[in-house]
Amino acid sequence: MVGQFLLVTFLGTGGSMPTTGRSLPSVVLRYDAELLMFDCGEGTQRQMTLARIGLTRKMKIFITHMHGDHVLGLPGVIQSMSLLGRENRLDIYGPYGIRAFLECVRETLAFGLNFPLEIHELRSGGKIDETHYQIHATNANHIVPALSYSFVEKPRPGKFRLAVARRLNIPEGPLRKRLQSGDQITIDGRRIRPQEVVGPSRPGLKITYTGDTRPSKALCVFSEKSNLLIHDACFDSSLKDKAEVDGHSTAAQAAQVAKKARVEKLALTHISARYRDPKILLAEAKNIFKASFVAEDLMAIEL
Repeated sequence: MVGQFLLVTFLGTGGSMPTTGRSLPSVVLRYDAELLMFDCGEGTQRQMTLARIGLTRKMKIFITHMHGDHVLGLPGVIQSMSLLGRENRLDIYGPYGIRAFLECVRETLAFGLNFPLEIHELRSGGKIDETHYQIHATNANHIVPALSYSFVEKPRPGKFRLAVARRLNIPEGPLRKRLQSGDQITIDGRRIRPQEVVGPSRPGLKITYTGDTRPSKALCVFSEKSNLLIHDACFDSSLKDKAEVDGHSTAAQAAQVAKKARVEKLALTHISARYRDPKILLAEAKNIFKASFVAEDLMAIEL
């Protein structure tokens, strides 16, 4: 059933510049047959290859801001898509400036563009409403205009009570699917209502991706009750002043947001190149919010 599979893959978990262990920011959600990418740092197409994420699939890309480490992977991804014969439309969303940047990319591609490319400039409070999910955008607190995003799945159908369906002699196939979709069915003159066989609807999944940001009360509200919060954790607490000046968060600040927002899990990302071993970041975060982990390149999590 649509909406029952969600895989989060961290393609790049570093910040500003790549290291031998971390590529530049990019996270992909696989939601059934669709890919939703958040940020696209340099080398993202290579990371997609390593993660076996197809470049020709149905896809949307969401850019948080126009700093190079978050957008300079787009030309490579777009050209690779063309070389592979992509036909599916590609929608790219981002803050003001994304349109001018991508129009330049479109004009200068060596091999042209052989698939539809749609560019959307978003404002804070923007929302993309699809059949089974919504994407919400809000202002981040960075040094340039920037957005944070939440993937919000619409309520999932209740659990199908297989034993009840068998007792009512409901055959496998379309009739069961109709009940799960909320439709009443008739079998041998008997009317069967969905609530007789299907449990109450369940909350959908929520994933929040902050991009580069200082911590804020608004972000706590925006992230509230996320199943997964992917938060900027560029520095340890000894560099709190630098984080403030540069428009980033410490791992401890990210954990405080996670705790106040009552999220289930916190992924620390955008790790500064100064940390070959991020154990200090993890320790600071877990001291405040136990369900914290450091995201690593090519790590995949199924929700």
